[in-house]
Amino acid sequence: MQKEISLKIPTSYEDITLKQWLELQKELKNYEEDEEATTAVLLYHLCGLSPEYLTGISVDDYNMLKTELAGFISKTDLDLQRFVQIDGTEYGFEPNLSNMSYGAYADITKFGQITIDENWSKIMDILYRPVESKSMGKYRIKAYTGETNGDKWLNVPMHIHFGALFFLFNLLTDLLSATLKSSMAEEVSPNIKPILQRSGEAMLQLLSSQLEISPASTLSLPNPLRSA
Repeated sequence: MQKEISLKIPTSYEDITLKQWLELQKELKNYEEDEEATTAVLLYHLCGLSPEYLTGISVDDYNMLKTELAGFISKTDLDLQRFVQIDGTEYGFEPNLSNMSYGAYADITKFGQITIDENWSKIMDILYRPVESKSMGKYRIKAYTGETNGDKWLNVPMHIHFGALFFLFNLLTDLLSATLKSSMAEEVSPNIKPILQRSGEAMLQLLSSQLEISPASTLSLPNPLRSA
């Protein structure tokens, strides 16, 4: 007798929370050389398909699951979400990273690298703080006090987390590119020059030494999703 099972298939990173992602990455480390087990872990954490049912699903259903996940799992063009609502409170991304307080900067450096791991929720709690005011297209967020509660970010969808990570990565790329051009010629792009002037060596050092977009944090999943 066949058993009917119901699956919730994510169609974008909006359907996956940070908690799910961290649990998935943690377990995937145990099966790095086993593609079949990796696929089973992937489908269990993202779709709720228990491993014991994997061999019983049809080839068409199996390929459909892989196709749905492969459609978004390796995207790297997610935009920064400057505002996030959590439990009725609006949080805003640091409006000007070049003016980030020393305390916030120092606390981020304690984590060794900026990547989506067990410390990422704490980094998000430093970068995003409650919005205090908005006016004329600008906004102000609560001053950093050193107190963080990363737990509230665990149920936030991954498109917000990746948007922040990719924003930092792209900022680093622009800064390094402009710095290289500046060392070879006197002229710097008008869009980048103000950023360089305000950011200074400390922010550039923070990003270049700590930002990491690694297979373990972002792009470790396409391989087990390739067509059968």
